[in-house]
Amino acid sequence: MTTLLDQDLEVLKYPIGKFVRGTKASTRERIIECLAFIEAFPEKLRAEVQALSDAQLDSPYRPGGWTVRQLVHHVADSHSQTLHRFKLALTEEKPVIKPYKEALWAEHVDARTMPLDPSLDIIAGTHARWVVVMRAMKPQEWDRVFVHPEQQREIALCEAVELYVWHSKHHLAHITELKRREGWA
Repeated sequence: MTTLLDQDLEVLKYPIGKFVRGTKASTRERIIECLAFIEAFPEKLRAEVQALSDAQLDSPYRPGGWTVRQLVHHVADSHSQTLHRFKLALTEEKPVIKPYKEALWAEHVDARTMPLDPSLDIIAGTHARWVVVMRAMKPQEWDRVFVHPEQQREIALCEAVELYVWHSKHHLAHITELKRREGWA
């Protein structure tokens, strides 16, 4: 039986809901929307975290969750991996990508202690390059895939772009909801 506390923790963990596997940007209009969000995301993220103190950055977004600092460094790690996955899928036939242990990466000293500027710069640079790559893609290239060995499936780039729009909104909501709950906004 799910308790109210379990439901509350689930909302804190997934403030915008879980990603629906198989969701694909299936129209040119939707791809344009996704690209616009991905292009704007680095500044949205920077705006949400730039005025936070070290104590606030070291606050977990939920009980047992990562800190705001770890979230930002995680986004830099994750999205830079995704740029590489896109380029692999565009240049190789069904490449098998290398997964990484994101929870363990978030525990490294850099993710736990470093200032945010290096990762915010990585996110901005990654997104700038990623948007250029995606804007140049031909319609049929959105159907190109990479293979995720842990999920044991092919992921089309039209699904990956939706996943990373969701991923960006998901972690942004962790930060904005924490700020709202704590009265930091």
